[in-house]
Amino acid sequence: MMSKRKLKMGMIGGGPGSFIGAVHRISAAMDGIIELAAGAFSSSPEKSAETGKELFLPAERVYGSYDEMFAKEKQLPEEERIDFVAIVTPNHVHFDPTKKALENGFHVVLDKPMTFNYEEAKALNKIIEDTGLLFCLTHTYTGYPMVKEARHLIASGVLGKIRKVYVEYPQGWLWTTLEKTDYKQAIWRTDPTKSGIANCMGDIGTHAFNLAEYVSGLKLTKLCADLNIVVEGRTLDDDGAVLLKFDNGASGVLMATQIATGAENNIKIRVFGDKAGLEWEQDNANSLIVRHPEAPDQIYRTGGNIPYLSSWAMENIRTPGGHPEGYLEAFANLYRNFARTLYARKNGEQPLKEWEDFPGAEDGLRGMAFVEHVVKSGKSNEKWTKFEL
Repeated sequence: MMSKRKLKMGMIGGGPGSFIGAVHRISAAMDGIIELAAGAFSSSPEKSAETGKELFLPAERVYGSYDEMFAKEKQLPEEERIDFVAIVTPNHVHFDPTKKALENGFHVVLDKPMTFNYEEAKALNKIIEDTGLLFCLTHTYTGYPMVKEARHLIASGVLGKIRKVYVEYPQGWLWTTLEKTDYKQAIWRTDPTKSGIANCMGDIGTHAFNLAEYVSGLKLTKLCADLNIVVEGRTLDDDGAVLLKFDNGASGVLMATQIATGAENNIKIRVFGDKAGLEWEQDNANSLIVRHPEAPDQIYRTGGNIPYLSSWAMENIRTPGGHPEGYLEAFANLYRNFARTLYARKNGEQPLKEWEDFPGAEDGLRGMAFVEHVVKSGKSNEKWTKFEL
C-alpha cells in the first residue's frame, strides 16, 4: 500500500453546529493516511470560510458552495486536488452533492442514510455503478472488530443455521421537544422537509437494520412495523418496532427509539442459530459473547496478537488487549479500509478482501428501501409487507 502522498479529502457540510462533521474529520485523520485539504462547509459562504479558518485550511481551498469546489478542484494538478469527498450534510442534501462529486470524478464517503428518499437512492446507485468510483456509506457499527468477528463466526457456521435475530437501538435524547430549542441536530431530524418520511427509523433504525443483515449474513424478505409519535406535536416517528423475516426462514425483531428516557446509545445485537448464539453491544464493544447450550459462555476479546481472532477482526484492531476501542475507532476503520482500497486502485493492485469490507451502495439502497417499507407497513392494516428493491 505504498503511495507518494496522503489521500486528500474535501468535505461538504460539517460547519458550525455540526456534530458528525467533527467525527468524520477525526476518524479520517486517525491513521495518518488522509488529510483534509478543502471544503465547502456550509450553505453560507461566510460560515464555510469561518470553519475553514478554524481548521487552518488555505483560504483558496475553502469554498462557498460544493459546485465551486468541484469546478476549482478539477482544475488543479492531480497531485494537488482532492481525491475524494466526505459528505456530512442533513439527509435532503445527500443526493445532489454525491451525484455531482461522482460525475466530476471524485470518490465519495457519505454519511448515512444514503439519500432523502428511495427514488433518489435508486438513481444514485445507478450513478455509482456507471462511474465505477468508490463509495462508502458510514454505517459506523460495522467497523467494530467484534462485530466483524461475529459476522465471521456466523459465516463460518459456528452458530449453525440462523433462527432468530434481535437488534435494538435505544436512545433517549428526544424524550422531550428538544427541536423547539436552538439545537440544530434535533431541528432538522424532526423536520420532514430535511429528514424525509421518517425520523427515528431513518436516523437509527437504518443502523439497526444494516447491523442485522451485516452480522447475520441474511437478507430481509418481509416486515411488519409499528411506528409511533410519542412526544406530542411531532410529525415524524420517534419510536418504533419491526418484526422481520429473512431469506433463510429466520425471524427477527428490531427496536429503535429516541424516547427511551435516560438511555444513551447502546446499540445491541443477538443472533441465535441451531448450534449456538452470540451477543454484542456497544457499551461493551471490546467483548463478543458466544453461547453454547452444553458448555460455558465464551467471551471473545479484541486486542493485538490474539491468535483466535479472524483476519476480519485483526485488520480492524488498533490497540493491545485491555485498551478500549470505541465509536471513533470504529468510524476510523471505515475510512482506513476505504483509503486502503483506494490506494490499491491507484497502484493497480488488488486490495485485500478485508479492506473492501465497508458499507457501500447496496447497503444504502437497502437502507432506504427499509425506511420506505417500514413507513408503508406502519400505515397499513396488513400484517406483512414484502421487502423488495
